[in-house]
Amino acid sequence: MAATLPLHRAKRRTGLIMVLVAACMTALGFASVPLYRMFCQATGWNGTVQERLNAVAPGAVVGRFVNVRFDANTSPSLPWSFEPDDRMTRVAVGARQMAFFTAINNSDHPITGSAAFNVTPPQAGQYFVKIQCFCFTEQTLLPHERVRMPVIFYVDPGFAKDPDANDISEITLSYTFYPVAKPKSAS
Repeated sequence: MAATLPLHRAKRRTGLIMVLVAACMTALGFASVPLYRMFCQATGWNGTVQERLNAVAPGAVVGRFVNVRFDANTSPSLPWSFEPDDRMTRVAVGARQMAFFTAINNSDHPITGSAAFNVTPPQAGQYFVKIQCFCFTEQTLLPHERVRMPVIFYVDPGFAKDPDANDISEITLSYTFYPVAKPKSAS
């Protein structure tokens, strides 16, 4: 009887450790998406744009320009038209720029949408800084409403010094609008 008691405790301890490991792995699985998003936003990894609300652009780098192409898409489940006012602009690295996008709600009822964004090529994401953007908040458009939405940005001067960016002559800023099932304002 004395030999089975320590074996029973060992099995219970091993079982408890396995349950704790499983719980930790489950928690890590749920936390991985927000943690990855925070990592990408902090580093510009995978084309994630840097967001610096109300930042001041550092000023143009003399002689260094890059073309910025604008891309606009909507989810098939969102009855909006969405497009950039200009498809491309040439910008001085470090200089503050503004671009406009136009969205139209083609439905007969108000719809709230939220924009996801990306920058390509991915190595340019760490240098593309958005100061103000419609993508920071949900957008509610009334039936057949048309709105112009600005994005204010600059390309960080570090772009001009990065040897990995030497061959980059064009950066694409892409947005996709998705419907919001439960708008924050309705909560």
